[in-house]
Amino acid sequence: MTEDPIRVLLIEDNPADAAHIEQLLANAPWAQFRLESKDRVHLALQRLASGDVDVILLDLSLPDTQGETLDAMDRIHRFVPEVPIVVLTGLEDDELALRAVREGAQDYLVKRELQSGLLVRAIRYAIERSRADRAQRESEERYALAVQGANDGLWDWDLKSDRIYFSPRWKSMLGCQDDEVSDRPQEWFQRIHADDRALVQTEVDAHLEGLTAHLKIEHRMRHRSGEYRWVLNRGLAVRDAAGKAYRMAGSQSDITDRKLAEERLLHDAFHDALTGLPNRALFIDRLGLSIAQSKRYADYLFAVLFLDLDRFKNINDSLGHSIGDQVLVAIAQRLQALLRPGDTVARLGGDEFAILLDRVDEVQHATRVAGRVQRELALPFHLNGHEVYTSASIGITLSASGYDRPEDVLRDADIAMYRAKSMGRARHEVFDRDMHMRAVELLQLETDLRRAVERKEFRIYYQPIVDLDSGRINGFEALVRWEHPRSGLVAPRSFIHVAEDTGLIIPIGWWVLEEACAQMATWQERFPAAGPLSISVNLSVKQFMQPDLIEGLRQILERTELKPGSLQLEITEGAIMEHAESAVLKLLQIRALGIQLHIDDFGTGYSSLSYLHRLPTDTVKIDQSFISRLGGTEDKSVIVGTIVAMARRLGMSVAAEGLETEEQLAQLRSLECHYGQGYLFSKPLEGSAAGILLAAAPQW
Repeated sequence: MTEDPIRVLLIEDNPADAAHIEQLLANAPWAQFRLESKDRVHLALQRLASGDVDVILLDLSLPDTQGETLDAMDRIHRFVPEVPIVVLTGLEDDELALRAVREGAQDYLVKRELQSGLLVRAIRYAIERSRADRAQRESEERYALAVQGANDGLWDWDLKSDRIYFSPRWKSMLGCQDDEVSDRPQEWFQRIHADDRALVQTEVDAHLEGLTAHLKIEHRMRHRSGEYRWVLNRGLAVRDAAGKAYRMAGSQSDITDRKLAEERLLHDAFHDALTGLPNRALFIDRLGLSIAQSKRYADYLFAVLFLDLDRFKNINDSLGHSIGDQVLVAIAQRLQALLRPGDTVARLGGDEFAILLDRVDEVQHATRVAGRVQRELALPFHLNGHEVYTSASIGITLSASGYDRPEDVLRDADIAMYRAKSMGRARHEVFDRDMHMRAVELLQLETDLRRAVERKEFRIYYQPIVDLDSGRINGFEALVRWEHPRSGLVAPRSFIHVAEDTGLIIPIGWWVLEEACAQMATWQERFPAAGPLSISVNLSVKQFMQPDLIEGLRQILERTELKPGSLQLEITEGAIMEHAESAVLKLLQIRALGIQLHIDDFGTGYSSLSYLHRLPTDTVKIDQSFISRLGGTEDKSVIVGTIVAMARRLGMSVAAEGLETEEQLAQLRSLECHYGQGYLFSKPLEGSAAGILLAAAPQW
């Protein structure tokens, strides 16, 4: 039987040297070689990728090396560390030879000294040393594995006899005595969980066939008690000269605690920590499965309910976050009790919940569930001696709309929920395409509004405030308008709510305040005969609650040189009452600057006449809804008279908004109301037109 030829890859760019080496190997008397040649490193790497090379003859000076003398050897050795390399060079450099050997070469030959016998011996010795090194490394790895597994269960499988040695620790790990486990492989495989058995067998076979460097697999093993324990099995095969495995040894570690910890972490990653419900990530995942199901089966329908608790912030603010958390937990329990086993309820965050209804027949199914949810949540919660009431606004989306992404389903349910809130809360609404169009329009409005702030597209109009006793102009209210580049002049009612929701009301409010103060300072200088004119500016809730409000007001007065007493800030009754305690302190700080304070839209919010005496304000403005009904079928003169009388007793003045008729003016004068404002006197005017009106000094 002849010996297989030694497979040699020569990497040499000098054709003469390559031919010489080929001739030397062809003339070798006691060995056969199969030689292949490449003249570039990158070509050699491509060839080595397919394997079947026993030894490499490498010239160090190649065209595609990176300049470093040993660059070619380093690249090739890192690519195929198991293939021995014999370096060939035209240089006789002992130091370079030592470096090459230290960095992975098996030998170093000078080309001009090459002879057939020398070259053949170098190749054979390189192959043998490489095999010996590899065997030693494998032996060291097996030894290290055994040492590492000393505290684990060791096993040693004789593949020829098909017997396995199981250490006492391996047996006790599964709750077995030493004599209760035989040395047959079945003792191992029959204890593996049925769901893991095929995978373990596949991994073992792959390693025995040489397809993997070592065996490493996690699986479950049956304990003597009947429970299953998670284990990590590691092993390494011992092979003969032909590469066939005849033995495999390894260790088994109990990793049950780690696996349980991982399961807990996985559970925590997909569940809400407070309520234990699925969180947004898990809900989105299940929603995605429902969408896939609806694509597969035409008759499969599902629905999503998006819940947002109404005024939940009041519970946290009044009773504390601890009670608020208990309410959320109790709500989660009620929602779970309402649903079928196949349905999913999740907490998306804060006071938002979502319900996935599996297999609904029609929209009425979803609305009936929404009704049950609202009735259940309307019942009181008894927590730590507190009786707590809450309600929810619910948006409903159906799969019949043909969704592809779970995020879109949730988005539309959210849109429907906001529609329910805007319709009065504690109700539910089913999503329709009109809602989506309104949401898109709202988003466009927000985008345009942000650009408007950047481009300063706002204008201020001024409406005169008349002293009803003298009939002369006492001042103006500054009213913001948006000069939209496409839509023209936009009234506040069309964009203020978006500005409030997005926080853009803050930069808009500061701009209006400074422009109005500057305009009033100019008018006072131009029209000294008009008397002590004042400017009224509305202050939004968000601007009122800004921590830098007082400093901002002080700086604007300094920059515009307007006297503080000429500025009147109008704050709605609702804004004050919503933040009652902190609002009083803030109002006192504003008054300390010398600025006047007006309560705007009085009577439409809390109607808190009893609270009025605690507020450091100068004027109450009666909402135009009361003024418009003076003298009509629903005459509100008694209410207006009561407000005027109460304010007078508290040392405050009263202003009436929305005057449109002479009859209303006459009644207000008879009730001794101080100031009036409305179309009866003038519509809101641009700054130049308001200046002309001032110059005319009208009297009503």
